[in-house]
Amino acid sequence: MIIKKEDADSIDRVSRCLKKNALVVLPTDTIYGFSAIAPQGASKILHVKGRDEGKSFIQLLAQPEDLYTYLVGKFNPALLSLWPGAVTYIVKTKHNTTTAFRCPGDSWLRSVIEKTGSPLYSTSVNRTGEHPFNNIEKIIREFGTIAECIVDAGTLPFSSASTIVDTIKGSVIRQGGVVVPEEYFKIL
Repeated sequence: MIIKKEDADSIDRVSRCLKKNALVVLPTDTIYGFSAIAPQGASKILHVKGRDEGKSFIQLLAQPEDLYTYLVGKFNPALLSLWPGAVTYIVKTKHNTTTAFRCPGDSWLRSVIEKTGSPLYSTSVNRTGEHPFNNIEKIIREFGTIAECIVDAGTLPFSSASTIVDTIKGSVIRQGGVVVPEEYFKIL
């Protein structure tokens, strides 16, 4: 099913798809992403990407403060001032695990997450080792029979990937379009 992002009922329709544990292609503030409800949707995304089970996905949150639901341990609250936006934080979570979270800058996407009532796994629309797709026609051609729902926001401009910050080690793993001020690492 193809849903136009600008349609008045797009948020409701996409959240219904996600609640049915569907694999969905969503436009984010950086790229198109494969998304599914966390944690149930991991296997669908792993399958379509051809990715090893050991690799995890970021989880998208509706609001910056939602991070505190999952967070265990030290975290500098100043980091939340960079959200919503293209910054991913790896944090310590329950059961001594780590998880990567991002609160996207796209308000439409945050509304979908809010309506779905659960964080969403997200990863770039491509097969492992290939370049991400930004052209909706190519996405539909390549993944239209695999993804149960594709949200059409047209061709997205190429943009920097999100900056990935390991808040446990206090370091930037991947520098993207957002620069994290050095002083934000002081409390970590």
